[in-house]
Amino acid sequence: MYLIGLIAFLISLPILGIAGAWLQLDAAAIDALHQQMQTVLPGYLVTSAWLALFVTLGVIAIGAATAVTIGLFEFRGKRFFAWALLLPMAMPAYVCAYAYTDFLQYGGAVQTSLRALWPGFRFDVRSLAGAIFLFIFTLYPYAYLLARNALGERGVHLMEAARLLGTPLSARIRRVALPLARPALMAGAALALMETLADYGVSAYFGLTTFTTGIYKAWMVMDDRIAAAQYASLLLLFVAVLLWLERREQGRMRFATVRGNRANGAEARLPVLRGAREALAWLVCATPVLLGFVLPVLILLQLMWRESELSMATNLARYAGWTWNSFRFGGLAAAIAVVLALALGFAQRAGGLPRFQSTFLRLVARLAAMGYAIPGSVIAIGILLPVAWLQATFPGSGAGVWLTATALGVIYAYLVRFTAVAMQSVEAGYTRIPASLDEAARTMGASRSRIVHKLHMPLLWRSLATGALMVFVDVVKELPATLLLRPFNTDTLAVIAHNLARDERLGEAALPALSIVLVGLIPVMLVTRALRRY
Repeated sequence: MYLIGLIAFLISLPILGIAGAWLQLDAAAIDALHQQMQTVLPGYLVTSAWLALFVTLGVIAIGAATAVTIGLFEFRGKRFFAWALLLPMAMPAYVCAYAYTDFLQYGGAVQTSLRALWPGFRFDVRSLAGAIFLFIFTLYPYAYLLARNALGERGVHLMEAARLLGTPLSARIRRVALPLARPALMAGAALALMETLADYGVSAYFGLTTFTTGIYKAWMVMDDRIAAAQYASLLLLFVAVLLWLERREQGRMRFATVRGNRANGAEARLPVLRGAREALAWLVCATPVLLGFVLPVLILLQLMWRESELSMATNLARYAGWTWNSFRFGGLAAAIAVVLALALGFAQRAGGLPRFQSTFLRLVARLAAMGYAIPGSVIAIGILLPVAWLQATFPGSGAGVWLTATALGVIYAYLVRFTAVAMQSVEAGYTRIPASLDEAARTMGASRSRIVHKLHMPLLWRSLATGALMVFVDVVKELPATLLLRPFNTDTLAVIAHNLARDERLGEAALPALSIVLVGLIPVMLVTRALRRY
């Protein structure tokens, strides 16, 4: 229990640090907050609100269209699109932003051709509209995946029943399929919205004034830790509301997911699309894949090929260093996260604990699960604030030396944010191990450590490996926490891609950006494999 208590304290420390900033308000801080409310804060609120609104609507629209098309109809190419629609999950939004900035620049071939047809035409992708476009086409898979699963479990049978009652196809989709998928769509939209609010790369690269860029500017440019904590607390509050809504919708999904038997599945046949309807299905499925994955990858490959003549040997040597840093941080964070997840999972499974300790374990699990929903910039500020307070209160403690601009500080931020990913995998693995095995081992006199080492770990190795892999991929893609906490002269693939793109060196940014996409394909392959088995 002492270990679990320490884990709980470390996980909750960033949140406590942000909340504690409001206790440090004095007259000067209140006056500064009043000035911010009259100057920059309305801009952060308006921009973030527009992003939230239109990204939510776009993700729901595309997620619903693709899920209904794949889940309720048969057409040529359906199997290909079923997994291809998940490919944009491997494309971080900031990488997509670098690609489209080069492709749609004012002097590029696209805008030049359009101006030849419509003189005076001009479109700036580095804008709020461009950011909305990028977030929609890289985050819609959240809604698509959840809605597709919801429709696949019962939607086919209800659609068949409605058809037998003489309901037209359009009415069946509108009155049966979409209401059935609504909780899943809302849950997916909430996840996409949390990713949008947590993003720093797109907002910073496009020059948008969102809460995430405001946090970074307040800390790094203005050197105002109180303002940074206040922005972080507002963003954290909004994320907490989204997390609550997402859990509520996930709970409502259980009422709509009833397993059907094989006989019913055989009777309910999917309508087969032909002709114009088949072409429309292809258009609905191909457009998100093209805009969210295929086109950005082709642009990045073209950029990398264009830069191949410029000191490629030097670039490759530097690239090896960036790759090593990303893999080093990712490997360490993945290994520690899996160990923590295994400890928390076993502690919850052990049973026989007093009511207080059982409640405490559930609270710890909730705190760990919330970490994944917290933006990396918020976690970084939550770590830096207590460190700054300790350093000011106890100058000889050396807290700043240990956690400020060090690998330990970066790994700690990764663990706060991504331990939840490993916990989900480990808990899912534990549900497949009967409790009777533990009871038999205890009857034979095995200690808890021996049960974990000799019994659980051999049975959980797939879940542990999957959890470690998912944490590793998330660490490689993480940008804001790494920017704020990384050691000096230590750049990862995500950081160097952002820095090169910010300096308008898009050709050099293409290689690390493509490497991030390649690593991101790993969980997409795992999800696709799991769906095929399902």
